[in-house]
Amino acid sequence: MIQDFQQITQLSTHPGTLLLHLGVALLCGILIALVYRYTYKGTNYSWSFVQALVLLNLITAVVILVIGNNLARAFGLVGAMSIIRFRTAVKDTQDIVFIFFALVSGMAAGVGLTYVAFISTLFICLIIILMAATDFGKTTKRQLLLQIIYLVPPESEVEQELSRHLKRFCRNVRLVNLRQYGQEQEMEAHYHITLRNGSGSGELLRTLKAMPQVQSVQLFFDEDEGA
Repeated sequence: MIQDFQQITQLSTHPGTLLLHLGVALLCGILIALVYRYTYKGTNYSWSFVQALVLLNLITAVVILVIGNNLARAFGLVGAMSIIRFRTAVKDTQDIVFIFFALVSGMAAGVGLTYVAFISTLFICLIIILMAATDFGKTTKRQLLLQIIYLVPPESEVEQELSRHLKRFCRNVRLVNLRQYGQEQEMEAHYHITLRNGSGSGELLRTLKAMPQVQSVQLFFDEDEGA
């Protein structure tokens, strides 16, 4: 097993072989970038990130070619990379997955595992496309944040009426915050709600706004819901 590993890491420096490895890395990088562009559903799409995926694949392949089986080069590269500060925060989990995907694909291309690079890239891209097309893991019972600002006149049943409306349109209702302002009994309530099947958010908002005591109603969706 050790001998096989040593043979894998003994990379050829022939120009034709190098171009083959880089060509494989380029094709895999382009495929990964296209799949990312096709399946992205967020609101912060960046074309520079798509280009970075292609370049990351190529650069990783070059790094593997440079290091080869030379331990000193490997430690030298670690020392050089340790002085570089990366200040760009990656907020989307999917972006991190694609970065790691490009790194691994570039490593496979760099060590000359052409079939591993191609087949694994095609297979993983197919799985990503299928999950995006079928909305795998997405739940229809999404929890939303509802904000209601209303007045509570003396001997008013506004809170009971609000409760009736919420139970009518929502499967689950949970009060998470309640504030009182001034002397006019102005209240601000925040609820975590889950809409019933077939109940639209627009109808809920119109019903609540029709109440004379209600001053403001806002319904907050998460990023995936709005995409």
